[in-house]
Amino acid sequence: MKIGVIGLGAMGWGMAMNLHRANLLEAVWNRTISRAHAFEAQSGVVVASDPATLAARCEVILTCVSEDKDLFEVVDKLLAGLAPGKVVMDCSTVDPQTAVCCAERLANKQVAFLDAPVTGGVEGAQKGTLSMMIGGDARVLERIMPLLKPITAHVTHMGPVGSGQKAKAVNQVMVAGINQAVTQALALGQSLDLPLTKLIGAIAGGAAGNWFLDHRGLSMVENQFTAGFKVAHHLKDLRICRALTTEAGLEDTFLEATTAGYETLIEEGFGGEDISALYRTKLK
Repeated sequence: MKIGVIGLGAMGWGMAMNLHRANLLEAVWNRTISRAHAFEAQSGVVVASDPATLAARCEVILTCVSEDKDLFEVVDKLLAGLAPGKVVMDCSTVDPQTAVCCAERLANKQVAFLDAPVTGGVEGAQKGTLSMMIGGDARVLERIMPLLKPITAHVTHMGPVGSGQKAKAVNQVMVAGINQAVTQALALGQSLDLPLTKLIGAIAGGAAGNWFLDHRGLSMVENQFTAGFKVAHHLKDLRICRALTTEAGLEDTFLEATTAGYETLIEEGFGGEDISALYRTKLK
């Protein structure tokens, strides 16, 4: 079984490279074609001329794009190359209803759709240790599981189409809360004139230790915010989360605060930085 990858951003590139190393990757395509050719130069994997051509060559198509409109566009471009029995697996973060709409479009071609957003950061994509939350037919997931082993450490079937995106929304809410807590706490540490490197080491070994502190703490206090998960992308996700939270009748105070912080960063030209740049907004 061969897979093709559409979308070679920070996450898609890492997943595609791990699939290539496992000898499973048939072809790639990216909207910015120079990025695809850079991947081809590094890996030798062929660049398809368009999404439909890639779809015709592969049994499974993995998509990883930035926004809902991008996913709709890619699905439309895939249709001409799809045939009954093929699988489209989307690893983007989009609205759950977007996933449902894509599944309905593909069902008309007897093509299965799995919404399969991932978490674990760029590091997880590069190391093949992502956690994947999947919505869709469990039998389809079982059939393609061998393709997921090179890119994931955990795969969880959450329910019908859309369930993966709902689970990812919960994840993104937690990420927002952790980002708020860590950046606020380290800003307090700085204001108290504590040695921040030592402070991070001390906290990391205790009950408050977490992935974000481990992977972003030191760079954050050195004012280095190289993009792992871009501010602009998390802001897009949090708008989805806030809509779902409102629909559920739940309070979203810290989501509102994180959204406002990200909007400030974007206004100041930092939208392409890592979400740890929220630290900038906490400093006096």
